[in-house]
Amino acid sequence: MSSETKTAADTLRTLHQIHEQLRDLHERAARGPRLAKAREANLARLEAQCTEVRNKAKDLRIKTDEKQLQLKTSEAAIERRRQQQREAKDNREYQALGDQIRADQMAMSVLEDEILENMDKLDQLAARVKQAEHDLAKAQAEAAAADRQWQEEAPLIQGDIQRLEAELQQTEAELPEEFRDLYRRLVKAKGKDALCPIRGEFCGGCHQHVPLNLIAGVMLGKPVCCKACGRLLYLAEDQPASKPAEENR
Repeated sequence: MSSETKTAADTLRTLHQIHEQLRDLHERAARGPRLAKAREANLARLEAQCTEVRNKAKDLRIKTDEKQLQLKTSEAAIERRRQQQREAKDNREYQALGDQIRADQMAMSVLEDEILENMDKLDQLAARVKQAEHDLAKAQAEAAAADRQWQEEAPLIQGDIQRLEAELQQTEAELPEEFRDLYRRLVKAKGKDALCPIRGEFCGGCHQHVPLNLIAGVMLGKPVCCKACGRLLYLAEDQPASKPAEENR
């Protein structure tokens, strides 16, 4: 392999590595805001759940208080009727008041059962409120920690991107002239998938067989693309340099 061929292969290999590293860094840079948005949505959901269960507990507490007030009012009404019964002037009035007292007592019994049932529900809602508040507080703490971590990581990621972009420009300038136009077109169309190594006799990108004459062209330092996926090929670092050439004789 000539020194020029080796330079082209090494340059393409380095460019591919830089493109992959830049792809990963850009994905990390995009992932930060995306995860922050997901955390915001999760917090909004937990806040809504917390508000909903609090409101349910509040409404049930108001209804229970109203029933308890109604119960006290009924108790006072029964006591008044008992007093009226004691002061009744005849048996007919006494009997009518007694019937009214018994009806009120039955209504009170139903009301007491409803109050007890509401109290049980309030206990359950109190547990749900506590759990919802715990979940919300935990999510808020985790979101705050993740935001702090991202604020620390983001400048480092951007710094790495700037460094690699400068390294990319420098390495691109080292490409032989016959590679540059093809390389630029492919990078514009495919990004980091513009390049791939030959592994054995197969394209490292699409894993399709690469004819030996194309492998020989790569070894001779010519710009060669995979016929299946269109990637610009280069020799893998451990690719034997002589086998295809010998077989092609």
